[in-house]
Amino acid sequence: MNWEDHLASLDTLDILDTDTPCSAPNMVLAVGNVMMGDDGAGPLLAERLQHSPLAGWAVIDGGAIPENAVHRLRAAPPQRLLVVDATDMGLEPGAIRIVDPTRIAEDMLMNTHSMPLTFMIDALQTFIPEVIFVGIQPALVAFYCPVNRAVTQAVEQIYQQLPHWQGDGGFPRL
Repeated sequence: MNWEDHLASLDTLDILDTDTPCSAPNMVLAVGNVMMGDDGAGPLLAERLQHSPLAGWAVIDGGAIPENAVHRLRAAPPQRLLVVDATDMGLEPGAIRIVDPTRIAEDMLMNTHSMPLTFMIDALQTFIPEVIFVGIQPALVAFYCPVNRAVTQAVEQIYQQLPHWQGDGGFPRL
């Protein structure tokens, strides 16, 4: 595929890596740092959605500073937003849980972000009807480590569930 064809295909994918608003009813905000081992779970899901888009879903790779994506979400808010991040919940690596945002602050669930995700989620809930935080238990978060196989499998499990997502997507709550 030449460069022009590649750019043309990106225009049809509903992938938000610029300031272009999106009209998809469902969106994933992928959170994490690809240079920090399993903290790259969110960006790995974003990459999967970019390479194999799903009808009705769009993705923003929020990286390690997801609050920078809030203005794009406000420009064309989806009906449902999944915030997907590696979060130490004290479970087996690769475990997936729907996390109540109040538990992030109350239980001090560990993540690698400078600003607590609860602040961002609170802001998102003012203009997005359904905001769901999806946590993936990491095995190791350290510079230049690969993503653990269990975490990679969890990312794929979430990807496979997206077309059928209802409620908590079939995942248990923490």
